[in-house]
Amino acid sequence: MLKFQNSSQQSIHFNNDDILLTQVLKPYKAHCQYLKSAEITKEGDPQHGGRVIGRCEFSILESCYIDDTGHFNSVEFNICYNQMMYYVIAKSVKERLMASFQSWTMADYWNKQLPDVYIVNFESSFRRAMQSSKFWGEIEFTNIRIKSGMMYIVTKCRYWDDKDGNCSGNVKLVIVNSPQ
Repeated sequence: MLKFQNSSQQSIHFNNDDILLTQVLKPYKAHCQYLKSAEITKEGDPQHGGRVIGRCEFSILESCYIDDTGHFNSVEFNICYNQMMYYVIAKSVKERLMASFQSWTMADYWNKQLPDVYIVNFESSFRRAMQSSKFWGEIEFTNIRIKSGMMYIVTKCRYWDDKDGNCSGNVKLVIVNSPQ
């Protein structure tokens, strides 16, 4: 794992963590593990006006639920979003990247990954059809608030391929039973 700080941009960068990625994707069936790698950049803290960004590579060789549609679709958008989001949170817990996760242990994360993370608002926009065999995605954690044991997280995401495919979204999360 490479970690470096760029003083001109006040950012911290983490290369892909293969071991963590394997653990994050463990709940998914093997043919649904679309996230292949992820790099994280911290530019401040989302609880204080900064952002944490995950830049990811994906590959969907065969859809997990339908015959080949010939393009990246909304179900795959959501699955890829979840995989990016889970990885960024896990990496944030492991590396203490966000103040909101400072009190969490990795055991807390693994216990909460599936039962306590909820998507409460999901918007997606498809501007140009995308191929699904190889593409990239990015997720930004832009705002986090904690109130009454719940963590409210605002994110935005986008996907693109090398043939000008393009889609994006805004997703709000709530993590219940959040350790304070």
